[in-house]
Amino acid sequence: MRRRVIVVIGGRNCNKEVEQIAQNLGKNLTKVADILISGGLSGTMKAVCQGFKVGNGLTIGIIPGYNKEDANEYVDIVIPTGLGLARNVLVVKSADIVVALPGGAGTLSEIAYCLQFGIPVISLKSWDIPGVIKTGSVKGVINKIQQLFPHGAGSRMAREKRSNR
Repeated sequence: MRRRVIVVIGGRNCNKEVEQIAQNLGKNLTKVADILISGGLSGTMKAVCQGFKVGNGLTIGIIPGYNKEDANEYVDIVIPTGLGLARNVLVVKSADIVVALPGGAGTLSEIAYCLQFGIPVISLKSWDIPGVIKTGSVKGVINKIQQLFPHGAGSRMAREKRSNR
């Protein structure tokens, strides 16, 4: 069974409120995803990785440059691309589902790629664009992910625990 991959996109700079939302999102995503992928840098990317690590999740950062040291300390696997912003395609194409947090033009470009490729994208306090699933809370994001994933909800670990009962 293929592992469930969630990509979280958002700004490399964020305020304390968005940072807390991203950390809380990361913690809760471990209930429904096996792997978290982000752009691997600072801001929302760092905060969501930090939260996902609390739940012992595996994090991957697809970074724009060549230097692995540019990734934040909560990234387990660093993929240095040397592609600059073009790496945004790789970030979203790695996803089963994308969650968008507040961000600028880079986040907007990733949302556009999701819409072009038919990848479900859930917006949490991010861009309000036709075709994007909008929700106002972390709980709403988790509920939407559970609805979108086929074959039951939960991460691989959670599914295996249920089947061993």
